[in-house]
Amino acid sequence: MSLISKLRCALTLGQGVLLSLPEPKGNEDPFTLFGDWFKQAEKSGIVLPESMTISSIGADGRPSARVVLLKDFDEKGFVFYTNYTSRKGQELDLNPVACLTFHWNILQRQVRIEGRVERVSHEESNQYFHTRGRGSQIGAWASQQSQVIAQRSLLEQRVEHYKQKFSNKDVPLPDFWGGYRVIPDSIEFWQGKADRLHDRFRYTCDAKGWKADRLSP
Repeated sequence: MSLISKLRCALTLGQGVLLSLPEPKGNEDPFTLFGDWFKQAEKSGIVLPESMTISSIGADGRPSARVVLLKDFDEKGFVFYTNYTSRKGQELDLNPVACLTFHWNILQRQVRIEGRVERVSHEESNQYFHTRGRGSQIGAWASQQSQVIAQRSLLEQRVEHYKQKFSNKDVPLPDFWGGYRVIPDSIEFWQGKADRLHDRFRYTCDAKGWKADRLSP
């Protein structure tokens, strides 16, 4: 084992690098396991453990990916927010399927989530929108996300416009902005191990519930 591998094992002792993950019994709840891993990622000191890569598919069949922030999750799915007219918003509306990838390097862990996508309710989007800072609320109105812009000063002018428009009043939720929920039918947990003999467990869902399989690294 290389020195780097040994250091990684030392840093992640008790998190699965040195101790193998238990074999799945077949009745585990992958949302509970994700919640446990997410809490451990938060405790590890990772900056923005809620960062995740979301991959979507365009009309031409080409995939595209970008990093967003997980804002909520439960047994119904995993939620993030964006401008509906952005590239990812348009792609998700056209092809409502996505893959999410979490990478928590210090823990040598990844989680891959695949499933269909739907918009969250207006009420959910509105509630979350008003937890954001006022500057971020104004920014949501000002940014024509993913559209070509000639220069930054034009964006700054739009920011000033909406600052004046909503001066001395609450900033309303834009009708072009809100949340998406990824409803998984597959969740894979990847735990790094020495010599690249990693642990991989994939949970898949059908009418009978969740089924767990070990995958070869």
